[in-house]
Amino acid sequence: MVQRSVTLKAIRFIAKDLVFDFLYWPIWWYSSGLSGRLNQFANLVLEANQQVALTVWIKNIFNPMFGDYSWQGRIISFFMRVVQIIGRLVLFFLIILINFILLLAWMAVPLFVIYQILFNLKLIPGSYGA
Repeated sequence: MVQRSVTLKAIRFIAKDLVFDFLYWPIWWYSSGLSGRLNQFANLVLEANQQVALTVWIKNIFNPMFGDYSWQGRIISFFMRVVQIIGRLVLFFLIILINFILLLAWMAVPLFVIYQILFNLKLIPGSYGA
């Protein structure tokens, strides 16, 4: 009698837990999970700026490189810094673009999973194969 009660309680708990987790997963994905990913994306933007050192190059655009204060050194330094800034800006935006695409893909996963479930259960019109 006691064994049956424990088994029944365990089955109820597992079934309830599985159903709740399955139904709560999309809600968590688009609330707490998305909030965490957006914070991670914001930190990645700051980290990418540090790695590329874009603000340092922009801040020092008018400072001559290698301490060469002649007018030729200043002109060459300015144009070299402009080239560096353009290259680093391209790299910075490439890093941001790739991570933004990954963020969008992360957001699309539940929709894709739900679509695949409905498609494979043939609950979507037109998914009946030839």
